[in-house]
Amino acid sequence: MNPTLSSTDLDRLARRRAAAKLRWYLHATVYVAVNAVLAGISSLQGHHWAVFPALGWGLGLLVHGVVVFGVMPGSALYERLLSKERQRLVAQRDPW
Repeated sequence: MNPTLSSTDLDRLARRRAAAKLRWYLHATVYVAVNAVLAGISSLQGHHWAVFPALGWGLGLLVHGVVVFGVMPGSALYERLLSKERQRLVAQRDPW
């Protein structure tokens, strides 16, 4: 994390990250609720078709989680990549 961020910038970043995490938790809750209903319907019909929407949507939820918790500004992976890129640019005289 950049130690030169002002308290306003820090607050803005913290709010953005907290909102993104909250949206992921909401996404996960809706995923569980909807897929539970679909699983109930499919089992009443004697089929197990509900696994297919659960897998597809689950992949989307996984990608959403990786973005929020892994590569979002402020995350460890993002900060490492940003630091390496800054070092490369400083080492070059003309970045373009």
